[in-house]
Amino acid sequence: MATMVDIPAHVPADRVVDFDLFNPPGVEEDYFASWTSLLDGPGLVWTTANGGHWIAARGDVVRALWADAERLSSECLAVTPGLGDVMRFIPLQQDGAEHKAFRMPVMKGLASRFVVALEPKVQSVARELMEGLRPRGECEFVADFAEILPLNIFLSLIDVPREDRPALRKLGVQLTRPDGSMSVDELRQAADDYLWPFIQKRLAEPGDDLFSRILSEPVDGRAWTEDEARRMCRNLLFGGLDTVAAMIGMVALHLARHPDDQRLLRERLELIPDAADELMRRYPTVAVSRNAVTDVEIDGVTIRAGDLVYLPSVLHNLDPACFEVPEEVRFDRGLTPIRHTTMGVGVHRCVGAGLARMEVIMFLREWLGGMPEFTLAPGKAVAMKGGNVGACTSLPLVWNNQG
Repeated sequence: MATMVDIPAHVPADRVVDFDLFNPPGVEEDYFASWTSLLDGPGLVWTTANGGHWIAARGDVVRALWADAERLSSECLAVTPGLGDVMRFIPLQQDGAEHKAFRMPVMKGLASRFVVALEPKVQSVARELMEGLRPRGECEFVADFAEILPLNIFLSLIDVPREDRPALRKLGVQLTRPDGSMSVDELRQAADDYLWPFIQKRLAEPGDDLFSRILSEPVDGRAWTEDEARRMCRNLLFGGLDTVAAMIGMVALHLARHPDDQRLLRERLELIPDAADELMRRYPTVAVSRNAVTDVEIDGVTIRAGDLVYLPSVLHNLDPACFEVPEEVRFDRGLTPIRHTTMGVGVHRCVGAGLARMEVIMFLREWLGGMPEFTLAPGKAVAMKGGNVGACTSLPLVWNNQG
């Protein structure tokens, strides 16, 4: 149950809402509807859940605050008490010049040439999974595909054993949708215990994996310290364990519900890159938290220094003031990935955005090119969960192999 607190004196009574981001009303049936209910009110609201924090509840406010790296810090990481103090992610929880210095090696490690080089691997893993699923005529898509494809790609990227995926997947979910079974200290320790042997080897004998590429790049002309290496690898591990899996699940849910979109993309494969951008816009589930380092005047209220602000991408991407009829999927909308907020805004835009987009495009190409037309399984429920990364947690699909 979310921890409630008293309402601070600077929070107007008409800005207070009863809203727990980990369990918004109706989230199990529709994650997006549970959030867009906030669009009917003011652009900034306060909830007493989870220790008390602001929520940017209108698209322009979400976008403006996400881009405000001067007055809002990334240090807090999340509204989960103590999580930021424990994780100390590099570069996610850094600001200013320090963030820029550490972000540069990470960006070099994830340069577009490395992402393009991964495409055959994504294709191979996708086809391997599909070969096992196709004869069955049905699958639980989240467990059978969405939670496997991007994780196996990420594990190959950092060169750790694929058989470790189930255990690592559990750690990723505890960060974004915690169930109380692990403390934040236990979560960090579990990740560090797993990573440390690999980090030691990468520091001593760099290879061609992602961690090696990043740790081989100097930070302001010097080598990484062991503590910095731990914090960076910890950041990338958690970053690679949940977000793309959640996105692929949402994309598959849309296609199962909209057979005309399936057919169009099967017939016109050239539309897939634009379709990927539009689907990523339509189904965003990532949010970030910021802590104010100075007072911020916005939407007629004052965010006081020290206040936490929660910034959900869904309330920018699905705000009618930001996108025309935002709940409609239009493959000819003419988007670029920068215009939507699924992968963030400004200096803290997701370092893995290019990799994530490539994986969604490859998923669409391979699944639509190699699987029969699919629908939701009759009589079986779709389930969703809220959190710092919302997700479709159950997606039963069926198809006819005789078609």
